[in-house]
Amino acid sequence: MIFTSPPFPLNRKKKYGNFQGEEYLQWLAAFGPIFRDLLTDDGSIVIELGNSWVSGTPTMSTLGLKALMHFQEANELHLCQEFICHNPARLPGPAQWVTVERIRLKDSYTRLWWLSTSPRPRANNRNVLTPYSSSMKRLLRRGTFNAGRRPSEHVINETAFAKDLGGAIPPSVLSIPNSHSADSYQTYCRKHGTTFHPARMPSALPDFFIRFLTVPRDIVLDPFGGSNTTGGCCRGAEPPVGDD
Repeated sequence: MIFTSPPFPLNRKKKYGNFQGEEYLQWLAAFGPIFRDLLTDDGSIVIELGNSWVSGTPTMSTLGLKALMHFQEANELHLCQEFICHNPARLPGPAQWVTVERIRLKDSYTRLWWLSTSPRPRANNRNVLTPYSSSMKRLLRRGTFNAGRRPSEHVINETAFAKDLGGAIPPSVLSIPNSHSADSYQTYCRKHGTTFHPARMPSALPDFFIRFLTVPRDIVLDPFGGSNTTGGCCRGAEPPVGDD
């Protein structure tokens, strides 16, 4: 699997560099042939991109969506599924529109596109089950529930939810706060006077896709490794301290 979060098409330049406009579309798409060559037939590419705003106006740019579509179409990849990563701890922004003029809500999510050269890459949602809710646990103990036709016209049979399968299948919206302030990476950087990477992802994000789309001994590549959060997750621990 290739799991990566490339520089977003932001209006404000970051130290690690980021392009804008048509240049960004072409820059991102150019990685496609390289990624394809590295994948096995059942391998996956997962790309995270955040939102951007039209400079000087309280309107959102569609550049991120266009970049993902161009990457997918230019490299003839299948879009297996789109995910949303919601960060409930995200600081309010863009500040001018959210905290100063109070005319927008805070932008608190990123998109992740799961792509593959095959329509059926390796995946197993049993590896990412979440704990059952209290109501579901009560239903399992009771062994009965309201079966039959729903207003949506779905028909639920009498045994559909009566079996304990070990957990619930998670939705494609992942709620993952990014608020750690004392993990091993930051401890190492403070100790050695190293500047933090300015756009680190929460470790729970690559961890989810590693468990979902790979098996032990698979190779996972993050070509925009930053603080090497992805590598740390592959080792089954916090991101390793030391150089990226």
